[in-house]
Amino acid sequence: MEALKQGADTLFILLGAVMVLAMHAGFAFLELGTVRRKNQVNALVKILVDFSVSTVVYFMVGYGVAYGTSFFVGAEQLMAKNGYELVKFFFLLTFAAAIPAIISGGIAERAKFWPQLIATAVIVGFIYPFFEGIVWNQHFGVQAWIKGLAGEEFHDFAGSVVVHAVGGWIALPAVMLLGARANRYRKDGGISAHPPSSIPFLALGAWVLTVGWFGFNVMSAQTLDKISGLVAVNSLMAMVGGTLAALIAGKNDPGFVHNGPLAGLVAVCAGSDLMHPLGALVVGAVAGGIFVFMFTLTQNKWKIDDVLGVWPLHGLCGTWGGIAAGIFGSKALGGLGGVTLGAQLIGTAMGVVWAVAGGLVVYGVLKSSMGLRLSQEEEYDGADLSIHKISATPEREANW
Repeated sequence: MEALKQGADTLFILLGAVMVLAMHAGFAFLELGTVRRKNQVNALVKILVDFSVSTVVYFMVGYGVAYGTSFFVGAEQLMAKNGYELVKFFFLLTFAAAIPAIISGGIAERAKFWPQLIATAVIVGFIYPFFEGIVWNQHFGVQAWIKGLAGEEFHDFAGSVVVHAVGGWIALPAVMLLGARANRYRKDGGISAHPPSSIPFLALGAWVLTVGWFGFNVMSAQTLDKISGLVAVNSLMAMVGGTLAALIAGKNDPGFVHNGPLAGLVAVCAGSDLMHPLGALVVGAVAGGIFVFMFTLTQNKWKIDDVLGVWPLHGLCGTWGGIAAGIFGSKALGGLGGVTLGAQLIGTAMGVVWAVAGGLVVYGVLKSSMGLRLSQEEEYDGADLSIHKISATPEREANW
């Protein structure tokens, strides 16, 4: 029976890993559809190569930083419990690799290729797993300190703060240090429209992310005996709440509509194992509204050129999700309890501060040493031709 359980747990978490791996295709197509046509190839290449760098670095360094496990032992030891620890690494790697995938959307269309890969290595090797280990592996006694202070540990079931808020808040200083795309904000105060190149590809990316997210959330249980149908239905309710709120707030704009479910899913990750489905619906709806309002504000008023809106979507909705777990996870609002608003505020604030500091250091050092941005001519030609020497539709252009 024990062997059967080990095999079932290994398969369970492997299926989760594969579903979250598929989400990286969603990141790629969401970015491809949002950027202009001359940057589509770059979007696809970045996500795949970032994932590959993340895998090597997380295997060699990052997983050990977070969980104290080293893979520098014989294959016989690695196969203990049907290789469960290896597959757990695969699953958690897909979370870690989401951080550079998130950042990629914010810095799209004008970032150099190789400096971003260096940033990926540092972020996935140390910055992300350091905070991951604190929240999910009891490092440095921080969770015990929060419990002593606020009555419960900081609760983040599937990464609203650990993954999404951290990724979004690292991206903010990267976007600020890069500066806006050329001619995005004119000297006369006007704003040049840079419309998405392909709504169908944008929608495809959103759908792939949405479907894979059920592996992201449900399989965060990590063993079959801990699987929760509540997590699945809460994820569903938050997804539709985010969609409907973004539809209304965004006035039928398809870009907002397809980012709405992602906003809801980002927000519900933290408390998806605690909330009542109606609470999850509200959390998702608030997140959808946050995304539309803050994306519009950052782009049009504050003139922060965050191309895919990754700071509003992941940074702010992830922050909301961390806090919302302390509100809607409480028994008073139909949740399971075991969580306090104070603990959620402390843990969420720690994640935000750590991410902003990490983003400033990594991208600040890279900007001063290597430069972050393509030249004016390279940006005008587009990242596809400047970096990869081919466009998304070379045959069509040859015929012209």
